[in-house]
Amino acid sequence: MPRWLLPESISDVLPSEARRIEELRRRLLDLYRTYGYELVMPPMIEYIESLLTGSGRDLDLRTFKLIDQLSGRTMGLRADITPQVARIDAHLLDRQGVTRLCYAGNVLQARPAGALSTREPQQVGAELYGHSGLEADLEVIELLLQSLRVAGVTKVRIDLGHVGIVRNLLNALPGLDEDDIFPMIQSKDSPALSQTLSRLAATSERDALLALPELFGEPDEVIRHAEAVFPSNPSIREALGQLRQLAASPLLASRGGLEVGIALDLGDARGYRYHSGVIFSAYIDGMANAIGRGGRYDNVGSAFGRARPATGFSLELRELAGLLPEPPPAAAIRAPWDINPELGAAVQALRAAGEIVVQVLPGHESEQQEFECDRELALIDGAWRVRPLRRQSNG
Repeated sequence: MPRWLLPESISDVLPSEARRIEELRRRLLDLYRTYGYELVMPPMIEYIESLLTGSGRDLDLRTFKLIDQLSGRTMGLRADITPQVARIDAHLLDRQGVTRLCYAGNVLQARPAGALSTREPQQVGAELYGHSGLEADLEVIELLLQSLRVAGVTKVRIDLGHVGIVRNLLNALPGLDEDDIFPMIQSKDSPALSQTLSRLAATSERDALLALPELFGEPDEVIRHAEAVFPSNPSIREALGQLRQLAASPLLASRGGLEVGIALDLGDARGYRYHSGVIFSAYIDGMANAIGRGGRYDNVGSAFGRARPATGFSLELRELAGLLPEPPPAAAIRAPWDINPELGAAVQALRAAGEIVVQVLPGHESEQQEFECDRELALIDGAWRVRPLRRQSNG
């Protein structure tokens, strides 16, 4: 096997793509700061009990594990940053009231999320702790939309759901195996769901579960259909009311060059062990999988000794940066290589002013690179000055 061969679903990021990713990361973190979100940087590796405690346990199959040679304890490489941020809020910051945190970093996953997915996603996201009202859900969804706008997206569809609906229906039907039922609902496998539920007596809850795979689409229509088939359950009615408010909010309307479509998916059971209420996914043209996901995960910090309302989202930064057009080569100034102090001072002054100055090493004057040198630093009348680069004629 060649030494340069990388593991399956792992790849290098080369200069042009790396620059797009890094520049987008900076713009997104600057955006989050304008909303009052503070940057945190959790470690890549933790003891497995911390990474998978509480709501993080669904990440077990996606987490690489190893033995710490210092302590002999099992450690894990993070497969998601959100549980780490929850630990920071609950255990380290210990603030009262609302806390807004954001992050950006690589995660490593034992299994790719899809056939073409990387096992080393670059996550960027924001989390809001300490407020249980819809105002917090609206803020993080709006921030997700603004993130996509910053990345140059012009059209997006937001799918809204609520895991409380599925959970309440299942609680009324004891004896069902959640690990069997949730995947059927999530994949909208109506035949398998119907066969599994056929052994139950006909009830409004059973009929509602059977209807879930079809409850997707335009918000008003989906809610009317749901109200007709769902049982008279206060928690379910409250969940539908929350979805109605979110779908109609002007904060989620098209604006700033971003066309926004809103749909409901009441059969979305994604993260049913992790999420506690409203969930959402962002889809854009040309991508089969969601570009961003999020939702409410109240009390996630209880495993760390402090239960808190929480909601947030994450984006896959590399995929998002891939939507940006290939930028033209950055303009640069070519300078000769010399230890002359005056030349060195001129180069440093230009770099301090934000210019890219490439000093050409002897014998490499004709080599191509990422930067487009359109000017040169030349000695003119005894002083180092910048002038347009003289192109050599081919004639």
